[in-house]
Amino acid sequence: MATNAVIILVLFLLLNLFSFFLMRHDKQCAKKNKRRVPEKALFLSAILFGALGGTLGMFLFRHKTKHWYFRVFFPLLMVLQAALLGYLWSRKLIG
Repeated sequence: MATNAVIILVLFLLLNLFSFFLMRHDKQCAKKNKRRVPEKALFLSAILFGALGGTLGMFLFRHKTKHWYFRVFFPLLMVLQAALLGYLWSRKLIG
C-alpha cells in the first residue's frame, strides 16, 4: 500500500473515532445534565470525513436519533464520503 494511502486511511480512522466518541461524550453529558457538545460541532465532525463514526455512534448510543436532520444527513454524508473516496481511489488519486 502506498504511503499516501496509509496516511489517508489513518486520518480517516482517527476522524471517525473522534466523531464516534464525540457522540458518546455528548450522550453522557445529556444524561448527567452537563454542558453539551453543540450540534454544529457534531455536524462539523461528520462533515470532515467522520460521518461513519458519527452515524455508528448515533445509533449505538441512541443519541440524536429523534432529530430527523441527524437521521437523514449523517448516513447521507457517510454515503457521499464513501463515494468520494471510492472515486479518488479508482482514479488513482489516492492509493
